[in-house]
This record gives sequence, C-alpha cells and structure tokens, in this order.
Amino acid sequence: MSIDSIENTMVNTSKPILPGSIVKVKDETSIYKGYKGFVQRVTRKNAAVLFEGGNWDKLITFSLKHLELV
Repeated sequence: MSIDSIENTMVNTSKPILPGSIVKVKDETSIYKGYKGFVQRVTRKNAAVLFEGGNWDKLITFSLKHLELV
C-alpha cells in the first residue's frame, strides 16, 4: 500500500467537514494554530473558517488537511 492510498483512506474514513461545523486549526506553521472557528463555506480542498473574538471577526481560508473537527 502506498502512502497516497493510506492518506486517501484516512481522509475518506473521517467525518466530513461541513458548513456549520466547529473546527480547530492544526497547521503547525499557521499563526491561527489552535484557534477554533465555524466553517462558513467548503470547496473540494478548502474551507472558509470564521473566527470571532471580542470586537473582531475574521474569515480565513484553510486547506481541509489543516483542520480537524472539534
């Protein structure tokens, strides 16, 4: 079994990230690592996540591989 097929199997067996889901950023290189937000839109490989904090709101697009369901 190749690494690509293992990764595809892992992606297909996890719960899907859908609009309205609460997700956490798991990208080690992102300044948003550990932030939790609401998914607003989903495309094939990306999701727009809304972060709300006090007096600010921010909508950021992430690759689905950098997000995990909470």
